[in-house]
Amino acid sequence: MNIYQELILDHYKHPKNFGELEMATQKTVANNPLCGDRFSMAVLIEKEIVKDIRFSGEGCAISTACASMLTEFAKNKSKSELMKLNTQFVLEMLGIELSPNRLKCALLPLEGLHTLLLQ
Repeated sequence: MNIYQELILDHYKHPKNFGELEMATQKTVANNPLCGDRFSMAVLIEKEIVKDIRFSGEGCAISTACASMLTEFAKNKSKSELMKLNTQFVLEMLGIELSPNRLKCALLPLEGLHTLLLQ
């Protein structure tokens, strides 16, 4: 097992920023009906900066790990900076090759984040 696989498993088993965010300024739900992954995401934004972000729900190892890693990255970043994140960023963050179906799992948290920031 390589270091990236270990990192993904750690984020899956011990996700960061998992839970509810009481003082959220925006909330959304990201859903992939093809595989059953479904996350609620909430963010606290002050002066265009993400001060806190949380997610909850259920997903596979890839989508849960990606949500955990992405929420860690998003803290204290500007909305405009986060809106520039794309597929390439997610692939580099995960550090592994993904099949087209697994790529959809990995991109679900990014879709949720972008939805939150556009509200």
